Amino acid sequence: MSMLLTTSVGSLPKPDYLATARSRARKGELDPKELRRLEEQATRDWIARQEELGIDIIVDGEQYRGDMVAYFAEQLEGFQTSSLVRSYGNRYYRKPVIAKKIRRKRPMTIGWWKFAQGLTKRPVKGMLTGPYTIMDWSFNEYYPSRRATALALAEVVREEAKGLERAGAQYIQIDEPAISTRLDEIDLAIEALGIVTKGLRAKTITHICYGNFQALAPKLNRLPVDQIDLEFANRKFELLDAFKRLKLRKEIGLGVVDVHSHRIESREEVVANLKKALKVFKPEQIYVDPDCGLKTRTVDEAVGKLRVVVEATRAVREELLN
Repeated sequence: MSMLLTTSVGSLPKPDYLATARSRARKGELDPKELRRLEEQATRDWIARQEELGIDIIVDGEQYRGDMVAYFAEQLEGFQTSSLVRSYGNRYYRKPVIAKKIRRKRPMTIGWWKFAQGLTKRPVKGMLTGPYTIMDWSFNEYYPSRRATALALAEVVREEAKGLERAGAQYIQIDEPAISTRLDEIDLAIEALGIVTKGLRAKTITHICYGNFQALAPKLNRLPVDQIDLEFANRKFELLDAFKRLKLRKEIGLGVVDVHSHRIESREEVVANLKKALKVFKPEQIYVDPDCGLKTRTVDEAVGKLRVVVEATRAVREELLN
């Protein structure tokens, strides 16, 4: 029986050479073919690192992406781009604007998924941003309502999910961080996500982070996915209290290292927190990973955090088997 499988949430830090190349490309100073070559090299490096660390389910690291919503908006027909909008701290992005009917012109992630999967025998997750989050983090100037916008986006994200499954993806993650910040629209988010995942045979996952999970918890079993991935470490595992009361019928992606801290957690610390989680969840229910994407950390910090995820999980797994 598989239990306590390790993975990562999605994004991994870009090496300095790629960050520089992407900046030059935005200014028109770098040939797109050269940028692609460097993105492929960074992806190869991250696949190799994850294999060396012993991660069970690999991610491609999203070396070819910038913002998680803007990337998809750039691939879809119907979007325009606004001026810079502050995301958090000193991070800015160009917020997408929905100006006409949304259409999927071509595959958005499938080519990169095939490239990454071709580098490893371990499963690589397909990674998508969910329709509710794309809707919530964009300006809408075309559709008559938020619901109409979310459902239109759900159809095109579903097309991409189906394409990933046809290509061979065993795991498809649909990130929906906006769900936790707009609890009054949770029914809409569930409806849209259900369009994306309906009929998929691949294991489906949604990642939600940094919101009011005490209020959201009663709705989690209604999310139409196999697994819900949440951040626990940043909240010092206080979320476990909510799940003591709620009988979660799904798998749980358990964030055990804080992606907003430079500190590398100790193996002993992560082992202790995993054991706390095992008092609430069954071992075969838990997938172990960082709280969120690691793109804001340095490469060394990300490697260090992933290493402790693997080492602590192995220690607990061995203890359970003996």
